[in-house]
Amino acid sequence: MGYLLGIDVGTSGTKTILCDASGKILASVTEEYPCYQPKPNWSEQNPADWWDATKKTIRAAIEKAGVKGGDVSGIGLSGQMHGAVLLDRDNSVLRSAILWNDQRTAAECRQITETVGAARLIDLACNPALTGFTAPKILWVRNNEPAIYEKTKKVLLPKDYVRFMLTGAFATEVSDASGTLLFDVKNRCWSKEVLSALHIDASLMPECFESPVVSGKVTAAVASELGIPAGTPVVGGGGDQAASAVGNGIVKTGVISATLGTSGVVFAFSDTVQTDPLGRVHTFCHAVPGKWHVMGVVLSAGGSFQWFRNNLGECEREQAKAEGVDPYDILCRKAAEAPVGSEGLYFLPYLTGERTPHANPNAKAAWIGLTARHRKAHMIRATLEGITYGMKDSLEIIKGMGVAINEIRVSGGGAASAFWRQLQADIYGNDVVTINVTAGGALGVALLAGVGTGAFKNVEQACDAVITIASRTKMDAATAATYQKCYPVYGALYQHLKKDFDDIQALVG
Repeated sequence: MGYLLGIDVGTSGTKTILCDASGKILASVTEEYPCYQPKPNWSEQNPADWWDATKKTIRAAIEKAGVKGGDVSGIGLSGQMHGAVLLDRDNSVLRSAILWNDQRTAAECRQITETVGAARLIDLACNPALTGFTAPKILWVRNNEPAIYEKTKKVLLPKDYVRFMLTGAFATEVSDASGTLLFDVKNRCWSKEVLSALHIDASLMPECFESPVVSGKVTAAVASELGIPAGTPVVGGGGDQAASAVGNGIVKTGVISATLGTSGVVFAFSDTVQTDPLGRVHTFCHAVPGKWHVMGVVLSAGGSFQWFRNNLGECEREQAKAEGVDPYDILCRKAAEAPVGSEGLYFLPYLTGERTPHANPNAKAAWIGLTARHRKAHMIRATLEGITYGMKDSLEIIKGMGVAINEIRVSGGGAASAFWRQLQADIYGNDVVTINVTAGGALGVALLAGVGTGAFKNVEQACDAVITIASRTKMDAATAATYQKCYPVYGALYQHLKKDFDDIQALVG
């Protein structure tokens, strides 16, 4: 019997799942590793940590499932998008990888926009120049570390470095390549025009595949180390969001996902290329061949709630320990004590700047509207409301683009809490559902591996075979009406504070 491995190279750790040929998950293992901030607003990781975690989790998943490694028939790769891994002519890593949440490249974003032209860039890459994307990172290295840039012979995305270590192949796939700013998203190939305009040699970029297509095969040396067959096919896979969308069944028109992890992502399937002329949301190639997706990102969604737990939730952590429950359960329980709208208290979730809809690395988090009446419960609820308003920003832009929204599937930490699910339904003004699986990107790429190795006919069939609706949370009409009045105030606060955010950033450098 053939088994499928789905590997998700995340920011906090690598998760590997092992499925049977029907998509049933038999084992799931995660190995964590550090993230480094050598300067304010910088974020880096060591690619060797990803590879070590990949090897450990593959071996552990096979052992945990109690199957024979020799029966593994296909591998799919997912991972954090936008990161830049620079290799020299000997295929050695030249420096730490600069990650998606690194904000050092504001000057390079201006350089790209001025060189290519703002409108032309959106026409070609379907996205504006943002600090998180890969192209600004490449230019930053060229501008600030020229000796390293001169030695660079290949640029890989995080999951594609793991692919190289598994197979020896320099390859990527269309969904992850879409987040480099060097990709012609409409035509699903590297953009000669953008590469030429930025004087980036096209040979630095890997070959690009559709997501379910086999992109390489496991080498004999790696196979021996991991106990899996030499020549095991590795499919293109997907960037974390496209892969998670496959894992959530977002592969047909009208089905939307709202995922609340460290970041928050609203993801919509599209049969055609649809772009926002203002560049407020992203348009990328989907992991479904010949399809696209539109995506909005809140950089510090669950990350804001985690910040609250870690810095202001000591009492709740102690209470959770005493009750044997998750601290987030206690925090949500307290949030429910505050009224809808938190009595005029608002939270702006811009702890690490913001992407959608403001694309502003200088944006700062804030509570606004505090009075002597407010208590901790109000602050917790306001935090959750602010995060969810941020998600609604993306949803409203996507609606305005004419993308159909028939069903919203919620996942991540925000779906684990009944309170937060209800909050989402009421703020979105739409019922929300959960599904029967929660493995996200790792499951998505395992299903892509199943398509690439013939276990499924296509991506849609794979999702239909594995994914079903597990629960439905109905919108409360009265509460939704209240939030409909509160939401415009939230949106106006950023506009009022935008210049102040820039002034604060200038003060702190």
